[in-house]
Amino acid sequence: MSMKSKSKTIFICQNCGAQKPRWEGRCSDCGAWNSLTEEVKAPKSNHSLRGWKVEEPLGSKTLVQLDQSFLQTQLVRYSTGISELDRVLGGGLTQGSLVLVGGAPGIGKSTLLMQMAGGISSDSKSVIYITGEESTAQTGARAHRLGIKSKYVSLLSESNLDVILQMAQHHKPEVLIIDSIQTVYIPDLQSAPGTVSQIRECAAQLLQLSKTTGMSIVLIGHVTKDGNIAGPKVLEHMVDTVLSFEGDMTQNFRLLRSLKNRFGGTSELGVFNMSTEGLKEVTNPSELFLEQRSENTQGSVVFAWVEGSRSLLCEVQALSLKSYMAMPRRTSVGFELQRLHMLTAVMEKHLDIGFSHEDLYINVVGGLEIREPAADLAVACALLSAEGNFSLRPQLTAFGEIGLTGEVRAVSFAEQRIKEAIKLGIIEFVLPKSNEKHLEKSLLTDKKYNFYFINQLRALPKILKN
Repeated sequence: MSMKSKSKTIFICQNCGAQKPRWEGRCSDCGAWNSLTEEVKAPKSNHSLRGWKVEEPLGSKTLVQLDQSFLQTQLVRYSTGISELDRVLGGGLTQGSLVLVGGAPGIGKSTLLMQMAGGISSDSKSVIYITGEESTAQTGARAHRLGIKSKYVSLLSESNLDVILQMAQHHKPEVLIIDSIQTVYIPDLQSAPGTVSQIRECAAQLLQLSKTTGMSIVLIGHVTKDGNIAGPKVLEHMVDTVLSFEGDMTQNFRLLRSLKNRFGGTSELGVFNMSTEGLKEVTNPSELFLEQRSENTQGSVVFAWVEGSRSLLCEVQALSLKSYMAMPRRTSVGFELQRLHMLTAVMEKHLDIGFSHEDLYINVVGGLEIREPAADLAVACALLSAEGNFSLRPQLTAFGEIGLTGEVRAVSFAEQRIKEAIKLGIIEFVLPKSNEKHLEKSLLTDKKYNFYFINQLRALPKILKN
């Protein structure tokens, strides 16, 4: 007599997707606390899909050697009507791609994609916007507030993936937007929406739809308190493009970063300004970040940073105060704290500056976050200015990586940084000596600009005080 198979209970980590037979307070795989949730594992699911595939008979499959010639297929892209978004996507939304957009609550993800839907529809391309978090009346009211009243954009309030797939296959839109992937569920799976099992299976079926029909699908993803996209990491591996929508909620501007892109470059950056009429493109972000900078201010320096193919200017500030505590405070906003500890140690060693009895504060103005070591030299300039109680020249910028032995190392895109700074009136540049040979001779011989090339950190104070 055959025994009837029963469903069993398992515990799945919502951070890494590990499966455990019993509950654990701390996941033994990734170390996350209180991340295991109980789910019912059915013996067999009606949905056997695990990834995407092109339906071909097994006998028709052949191996292809790389010594053969291949036809270069031309990627079809849809213009979103937003040049900043087109740049981050690599030139527009690629046909048949699966895109994931993540960001904190209230940052403007739904607003961005609704404006994208309006831009795509202006070329008579059909778009279906699926919302699992709002009613169609709420979403429609927001679209009208943004000025989007196109007959090519349709709305649907639905969370059942089976219904969404049927609707998409029936109407066959060029672009399908789902807000959000954490609210979509498959009825045959007994786990709750937003769990690892539901997100993985829903994403797999949407990937199948995208690759077999050529439909472009854009997913909105929630983020955890650590800023990572909620759900299993396999979700980011499955999609073609991962975009991160960031910004300080106290500021009006928003940053759109490309973290992964199979159809373009990564680390691209788009800048937007949030207004009552939606997101507005910022054509000159450097001017926005520096518009309130005061001249002759101690501890302030301009830094030219690079995100993807774009160079931008921002202001780095430093403050030094005498500490009355046994362990002085080190605070950094927008700059890595561990790197600040390293810089202060190098400056104490090679410049004979006593930071051990002072509280130090570093701030990148505007809520920006600098992630490249090229900011080392700018932070060192700001610290020297704050410590020595002297103002830096307002038309000076610095960039370079500082090593533990006090050497100043070359950075990439030096000429691109310089040209962006020149646009905003910067005429003095402090940069590594190793970058000199890579600059145009016309720049170096132009008497309007002053270049200070240094190999060692000890040469920096003399340049700043001249």
